[in-house]
Amino acid sequence: MSGLGIVMLVHTSLDRAEQVARHWTAAGCPVVVHVDRKVPDGLYTRFVASCSNDPSIVFSERHRCDWGGWGIVAASQSASEMMLEQFPEVRHVFLSSGACLPLRPVQELITYLADRPRVDFIESATTSDVNWTIGGLDHERFTLRFPFSWRKQRKLFDTYVRIQRALGYRRNIPDGLVPHMGSQWWCLTRQTLSAILQDPKRKQYDKYFRHVWIPDESYFQTLSRQYSTHIESRSLTLSKFDYQGRPHIFYDDHLQLLRRSDCFVARKIWPQAERLYQAFLTDQSGAMKPAEPNPSKIDRIFSKAVERRTRGRDGLYMQSRFPRHGSENGLTSSPYSVFQGFSELFDDFESWLATITGTRVHGHLFEPQHAEFAQGETITNGALSDSASLRDYNPTAFLSNLVWNTRGERQCFQFGPRDTQEINWFLARDKNAQISVITGAWAIPLFRSNLNFSDIRCEAARLQQIETKQLEVLTSVWTKARVRNWTLADFIESPMDPLQSILDEIGVNQTSHLTEVPAMGDLSGFGKFLQNLKNQGMHPYLMGDFPVDDVFGPQTKPFRKPYLVQ
Repeated sequence: MSGLGIVMLVHTSLDRAEQVARHWTAAGCPVVVHVDRKVPDGLYTRFVASCSNDPSIVFSERHRCDWGGWGIVAASQSASEMMLEQFPEVRHVFLSSGACLPLRPVQELITYLADRPRVDFIESATTSDVNWTIGGLDHERFTLRFPFSWRKQRKLFDTYVRIQRALGYRRNIPDGLVPHMGSQWWCLTRQTLSAILQDPKRKQYDKYFRHVWIPDESYFQTLSRQYSTHIESRSLTLSKFDYQGRPHIFYDDHLQLLRRSDCFVARKIWPQAERLYQAFLTDQSGAMKPAEPNPSKIDRIFSKAVERRTRGRDGLYMQSRFPRHGSENGLTSSPYSVFQGFSELFDDFESWLATITGTRVHGHLFEPQHAEFAQGETITNGALSDSASLRDYNPTAFLSNLVWNTRGERQCFQFGPRDTQEINWFLARDKNAQISVITGAWAIPLFRSNLNFSDIRCEAARLQQIETKQLEVLTSVWTKARVRNWTLADFIESPMDPLQSILDEIGVNQTSHLTEVPAMGDLSGFGKFLQNLKNQGMHPYLMGDFPVDDVFGPQTKPFRKPYLVQ
C-alpha cells in the first residue's frame, strides 16, 4: 500500500467515477466511495457490482447530499471513518469527487505527501480573510440558523434570515472554536483526521455545524485548526469558480491549460471529455514534469474569463448576455462621428468628408422615412435594413450593431432635430461618440423651402424646441461623449478652425492645414428671414447673432496660415 487513501464522493457519471477509482487503486491507493442516497438503488447496485473485483474499492454508508447542507459533511465523515478503520497503513486521506481527475502520475502525489508526513493540506482562513463568499453571508453563516434550502426554497431561506436579523437572534459558537472557511477538497493526515472524528465533543460540534450554511466549507476547515501541527492553507485540487460561485467545468480544449497548472488533481471535469480522461489516465508518464503545484499560472486566464463574462466586450450585445442599463462595458465597440447641421450648411458635405477622411459617411441614419446609408445602400453590414420600422423598434441596438459590424472602419452620420430623438441619451452616454453640432442649422432648409411662412414659423418653433432639449441632454453631467457645438453664426464666421479640429479628432493625417472648406450654400437673405420669424412672434435664438443685411460671404474670415517669428 502507498500510504495515501482516497475518499471519493459520487453522485453522477458512475462510469467515470469507476474509471478514476481503478486508476487510484492501480497505483496502490485504497478508495472509499460514497454514493449519494439520491442515486437510484438499482444504479447503485450495478455500480457496486462492477467494482466488486477490486478489493481496494469499498463503499461507505450512504447519505443524502444537498448543496449547502450537512449531508456532504456526513458523507465525508462516514467514508473517512471507514478509510481509517479498514486501511491502517494510510497516512494521508485525500478527499475528492467523482468529477475529479488526477493530472499527474499518482506516484508523484504519493512521493510528495511522503516527504511531508505531518502536513495537512486544507484551505482554512477566517471569514475576515476571504473574499469568495457568495450570497452576502460570511460570519452570519455561523450565527444564524438555516433550516431551508437556498436553492430549492429561496424565498423561505431569505425570509427566515431577515426574521432572525430583525429579532437579533444569534447562535452561540462552541467555546474554543474560531470559524474558518475554505475549499471542501482537502488532504489530511491520519493524526489530524482521526482527532476530528474521535473528539469527545464531536456530538456538540456536529450539532452546531449541522445548522451552519454550507458546512462542507467550514467543518473540517475549522476543526483542523484545533488539532493540526502543520497546516498549509491550500488545496492540492485545482478548482476554479466563476463570479457567481459556481465551479468552472473543464472540457477537452482545456488540456494544455490543465497541464500548465502542475496540480495533482483537478475538478470539475466534464464526463464526456474523452480526450482529458485518455490523456491523464492512460499515458501519464510523459504528461507533466514533476513540479510544485502552482495554479496561479493559470489564474490570469481565469481572471480574464471572469472579466469577459461579467463585463463582456465593448459594444457587443447578444441574447445570452444583455446587460441592464448602466452596467454595459461600452455602449459601442469603436469611435464614430455624428454631424448635426453640416449637411444643411454645406452642399455635398457627405462626399467631401468621405473623400478627405476615408471614412464611411452616411446621411441621416435616423431620418423618419428610412435610414440613409452611405452610397444609397438599402442593406449594410450585419444585414441591417434601411427600414424605419425595423430601426425604430430598437434604435440603440441599430446603432450599436452598425458600429460593431463595421469594426476597423470609422462610421460618420448626420443627425438633426427632424430625426428620431430616442437615440439622444444613447449618444450622450457613449464614450465612443464624437458629436459636432451647429445649432440652428435646421433653419436653412426652412429658409430654402417653398412653404407658407405661417407653416415655416410653426415648424421652426417645433425644431428649435427639439434641439434645445437635445442640447440639454448633450450637456448633462451624465454625458460621456465628446461634444462640440457652435452657433450657426459663429461657425459661418470662421469655418476653418472647427473643421480642422474635427478632422484632427477623427485622426486624418494631413500634411498641412485645410485651405478650403466644402462649398457653402447661398445664404443671401437668411438674416432677414430670421428677422421675419422674430416679427411673427418666434424667437430663433439658437442661430446666434446675424446681421440683418446677411452678407455672410465677404465677412467670412479666411484661414490664417501660421508663421514663424525669429
